[in-house]
Amino acid sequence: MRSEKNGDILLESGTNELEIVMFTVGTGTFGINVLKVREIIQPVDVTESPNRHPHVRGMIRLREEVLPVVDLAAVLGFEPQEQTSSDKFIIAELNQTKVAFHVQSVSRIHRISWGQIEKPNEISQGMQSHTIGVVKMEDSMALLLDYEKIIADIAPEAGFSENEKKRLNNNTARSEKSILIAEDSSMLRHLLDETLTESGYTNIMFMNDGEAAWDYIISMLHSTSDIRHKLDLIITDIEMPRMDGHHLTHKVKEHKELQHLPVVIFSSLITDDLMHKGYSVGANDQVSKPDIARLVETLDHLLLETEQEV
Repeated sequence: MRSEKNGDILLESGTNELEIVMFTVGTGTFGINVLKVREIIQPVDVTESPNRHPHVRGMIRLREEVLPVVDLAAVLGFEPQEQTSSDKFIIAELNQTKVAFHVQSVSRIHRISWGQIEKPNEISQGMQSHTIGVVKMEDSMALLLDYEKIIADIAPEAGFSENEKKRLNNNTARSEKSILIAEDSSMLRHLLDETLTESGYTNIMFMNDGEAAWDYIISMLHSTSDIRHKLDLIITDIEMPRMDGHHLTHKVKEHKELQHLPVVIFSSLITDDLMHKGYSVGANDQVSKPDIARLVETLDHLLLETEQEV
């Protein structure tokens, strides 16, 4: 496995760990995966734009780029607060989009295990729509927000393109292939189910996180003499409670009876800078959300074209 140094923290792929930048908004404490953070800056002048979304303060120019500024206090339903000297802009990149999140303060980076993160339960309906997990610290809790959904709610065009979906031709050969998908977002599970089914990949099974997917794969392994008869490929997100996609990929590729299975990582964290992390744990390919057309092309290559070549 490949590792790299970020400050004093050693980053290593496949260990089921992540680093989160902790920050405050209103009365709450929140976290963002450090892999999404490009830099943290002092607030700069914001240019208001007409007819903007109520959660968007306006735009800033950062060097040669123009970025929207998202007011997380407004997103999360906190009362508007006066800007103070502790306020920060977190410059993040996700789903091939850069954005500035306005927060009240930034504390430090924490290294934690995905095992410390729990999915919000049904009782937490209010926060569940914008939260992918509750981070259990030694003496406190923090919420890991669903930043992709926040952006998709503000700009639906930044998500899955209906035009891209429509240009996917249905191929009957796809229905013969069995695919397991690990994805914690209910919104993305629905979109993937709808899109892959329309394209012809009808034999798909969804799991809410990497650990559930791994348990399911092992149960299949115990119930058949050859898992190839039941499973052809795995698609996994990276950020998921309990077990992330890098760790799931690593476990599959380290297992002598599973290592033949193709694994495709489908995540908003797939960038040129971070691509090596997925390949270092054995991923066969990686596709950046929300490029659903490229995902189907990748599945075709791994499941249909490769089979024809053999």
